[in-house]
Amino acid sequence: MIRLTVLYNLPPETDEEEFLAWRLGEHQESNMSMPGVIASSFYRIYGTWTGDPPPYRFMTTVDWPDRESFGRGFFDPHVQAKLRDDVQRIRDAVFLISEELASGSVSESRE
Repeated sequence: MIRLTVLYNLPPETDEEEFLAWRLGEHQESNMSMPGVIASSFYRIYGTWTGDPPPYRFMTTVDWPDRESFGRGFFDPHVQAKLRDDVQRIRDAVFLISEELASGSVSESRE
């Protein structure tokens, strides 16, 4: 599995309620409609293990089954054009692309 993780903040002048309405509606639908996407989640970051303020306020993850489908979906010219517009709503964005090497669940580890 390939996962795109985006960590970000909002510009100070942003109405957070308005942003959340867009992010949980239109933008979530847009993420899920990218070619090959199998899952997309959105998170509000509320802390760090050290207790320090987190450097980012929000996180989005988007998953594809493999590198080929990720490349076709994420780098599609229409997706990239929309992304250029969408990133205008956020600031300090970090885009991480990772490949899953292992996974598990609590139920699997207790069997």
